Amino acid sequence: MIDGEHYVPVVRAALAELPYEFVAALVAGGTEKLRGPAGKEDYGVPLVTGIEEGVALHGPEVVVDLSDEPVLSPSARLLLASRSLACGVPYVGADFRFEPPALEPFPLPSLAVFGTGKRVGKTGVTGHLARLLARDRDVLVVAMGRGGPPEPEVVEVAPTVADLLERSRAGRHAASDHLETAALAGVPTIGCRRCGGGLAGATFVSNVPAGVELAVERGADVVVFDGSGAAIPPVATDRRILVAHDLVSGLNAYRALISDLVLSTSGEVVAQAVALGRRALRFDLHLRPVEPLAGRRTALFTTGPAVFDHVDEVVFASQNLADRAALRRDLESVDAEVFLVELKAAAIDLVAEAAAERGVEVVLAAYDVEAPGLDDELLELAELAKRALERENLAR
Repeated sequence: MIDGEHYVPVVRAALAELPYEFVAALVAGGTEKLRGPAGKEDYGVPLVTGIEEGVALHGPEVVVDLSDEPVLSPSARLLLASRSLACGVPYVGADFRFEPPALEPFPLPSLAVFGTGKRVGKTGVTGHLARLLARDRDVLVVAMGRGGPPEPEVVEVAPTVADLLERSRAGRHAASDHLETAALAGVPTIGCRRCGGGLAGATFVSNVPAGVELAVERGADVVVFDGSGAAIPPVATDRRILVAHDLVSGLNAYRALISDLVLSTSGEVVAQAVALGRRALRFDLHLRPVEPLAGRRTALFTTGPAVFDHVDEVVFASQNLADRAALRRDLESVDAEVFLVELKAAAIDLVAEAAAERGVEVVLAAYDVEAPGLDDELLELAELAKRALERENLAR
């Protein structure tokens, strides 16, 4: 990456001095210090018009950024880094280096669902995908989370609230994503844990590789890998789905560029995905009690804003599942016959425990994912994942 804010001789000298064998250059912009027409200067290497073209024509092992402000703002530079990483090529600058996350091969048909952050609807999309595919397939979901088990665990039967309370009282996290998906989607899951997350979605520590071994040992028609926050499952799945709240910050463009479908509750984000050349759909989330409330006065507990106008029984609503101090205050003042709760954060160790003490029933809240054409898109991705693996096996 070079620019016209540097004199050509300065750039040529830098190319000769740096410890790389340069095979091509991309002029990011700027004309202040160019004596000839832009794109016609001689830098001693071929010029390309984009990172993807440069990678396809020259197969570089690294992209080196010799540009700077004002030609490349931080956001523009991170977009270029995203494009480089999406091509599988590290992106290096004067004081930074971005590596594409390592994704390990997987021998079964597979899809990944991951997000650009927390509370974007990712787990709801994973559950919707799992339920859809489970109509005529054996589906297994491998989920990783910040509260996952120390050793990957297989959950074959949907846990009840009583099961989750028992787990919580034993000192274990009872609202991990694999438990939520097992309880609400009714499919087998494998729970894993991770700690730390990089700008491009790599994790610092995880036991997902051990979870992958369990998945292969168990077998399934299709395996869905569920990410955690902005962390990407470290698996080279056959197809990928991104659930996004933003595509212009950080390396979120990278997440979109490696995905086959981008989903968002924001029309603006859908437009950002389309501008990146991605297939994208806007979706809505509709809260649904998994059991009848039967006209009983109900208190709703969520981690954030939720539309519940259609649930007539709700007489109290708290958005504080992720704020334990505020949640305790809400529980002190609430008077209801049923607690309707998302299976997140403190849903079990605080809300369900309070309900048990008072003899109040707990009903779990699921989210239905609705978007025109969504199911057709997801079924197509599942079929493409199967075919891709078949082609790989034939190639071997």
